[in-house]
Amino acid sequence: MSAQEAARFWRSPGLPGVDLLKARYVTHRFTRHVHEEYAIGVILSGVEEFDYRGARHRAGAGAVVLVDPEQVHTGHAGVPDGWAYRMLYPSVRVITEIARELLAGRGTPHFPQTVVSGAAGAHAAALLRAAHGAAEHGDDLASSTLARTAFGALVRHHAAYRPARPPRSAGDRAVRLAREILHERLVDPPTLEDLALAVEVRPFTLIRAFKAATGLPPHAYLNTLRVRRARSLLDSGAPAAQVAAEVGFTDQAHLNRHFKRVVGVPPAAYQRAGTYKTPPANRT
Repeated sequence: MSAQEAARFWRSPGLPGVDLLKARYVTHRFTRHVHEEYAIGVILSGVEEFDYRGARHRAGAGAVVLVDPEQVHTGHAGVPDGWAYRMLYPSVRVITEIARELLAGRGTPHFPQTVVSGAAGAHAAALLRAAHGAAEHGDDLASSTLARTAFGALVRHHAAYRPARPPRSAGDRAVRLAREILHERLVDPPTLEDLALAVEVRPFTLIRAFKAATGLPPHAYLNTLRVRRARSLLDSGAPAAQVAAEVGFTDQAHLNRHFKRVVGVPPAAYQRAGTYKTPPANRT
């Protein structure tokens, strides 16, 4: 990480089901990836630029960023000095329960608007910053109250429920089977040709259908699965070198590179977050 950059990932007992990241990035670039959780945050300074849902977005100071679970996105500096932000990653369960309580709706809410700025986002941005700061200083009551209030405001004013999915096609079946194979074969994945043969479609047909369904080609999807499994193993206390082998990366350096491109911090920093300690304040 550049000397100008700093990132801290942690969890707070006051915010169960919510991961926290406080960072300043200049040269760091997030690869195309997805999260199981929502990614909700506020830009403190600079500009973050990211690709999401087929468009390039720019979020400047004071803007709130809203990314849905399992949606492919990137992230990099939009200005030479980079950007600083505070991110919260609430689980689907956390946001769904809030939506159920406030809106009496069913299903998983999503956020059609990706960047909320100006007066429309000012209140939520202030709440998110306050909740994040309270969690950083170990104030469980304040962080839980402020975070729930912030999430509630975002759900009330910016969330919607997804329409019913259209009927599945033959391509959907091939992608579903291919994903099952990749889940089962993290360590020894098949070639594209063998994967296509197993699901009974042509290789280029599989690539197109897979990207249409997941936003990623099969090899990138596999690396996302590996990082997701690595997080689970690191949470259980497994050493990084062992984790790298168990999820199919060639060595620990390979794990470190892909992990940081998705999570924003290397595996060692992520694992330290497993046992909560109030991190020292900094000026990021």
